[in-house]
Amino acid sequence: MYKCIIIDDEPIAIRIIRKHLSAFTDFEIIAECGNALEAMSIISKEKIDLIFCDIQMPQITGVDFVRSLAHPPKVIFTTAYRDYAVDAFELNVVDYLLKPISFERFTKAINNYLEQSVIKNNNQDIADPISKQRDFIFLKADKKHHKINLSDILYFESLGDYVIVFTIEKKIVTKERISNLAESLSEKNFIQIHRSYIVSIPKIESIGAGFVEINKKKLPVGRNYKSELNKLIQKK
Repeated sequence: MYKCIIIDDEPIAIRIIRKHLSAFTDFEIIAECGNALEAMSIISKEKIDLIFCDIQMPQITGVDFVRSLAHPPKVIFTTAYRDYAVDAFELNVVDYLLKPISFERFTKAINNYLEQSVIKNNNQDIADPISKQRDFIFLKADKKHHKINLSDILYFESLGDYVIVFTIEKKIVTKERISNLAESLSEKNFIQIHRSYIVSIPKIESIGAGFVEINKKKLPVGRNYKSELNKLIQKK
């Protein structure tokens, strides 16, 4: 669970961020602060992972506030002003969101944060021969983002601009191209067997002449994907 603080002197802005963040189940709002000084006392007591911070606020600006922190958490600036972008990114912030903040743009910022978290964890565990990776993905369906554990996925089936995700318990239809998913999935755990199918390697039950069987369902193997599948079979 990622612990967050929202800092903004506008209640409406806080409400919008709170609403956007509610779509992501792994994020918990620890506090909502009207100014940076109020947040400072919370940060000194709690381990905070991410701050959503306005820039133009009374007493101290968001930029100066972040500069004042010896070991700042990750920061996403939320502001109505473009003028501070250079100063903000010099502080190595995750993102710089301009108000009004759309849900799509907010989602991109969250994904940026998650990607940075994965890189940080991998760097911390560089001595480990097995690289740690994020074990879940978020996919949008029914006007919200669903967190799906990779270990629960059986396979993906492409339907043009949409993909059906088949898991152990359910299926989810998301507007996504299978080529984009293929780039984001670990080759150790997933393999594309057809232009319309990506399957979970641990969930493969059997491999036959021109098909892969998962959960008692036979999925076709495309001609261009047979060589990669054969490499998988030949691995000792």
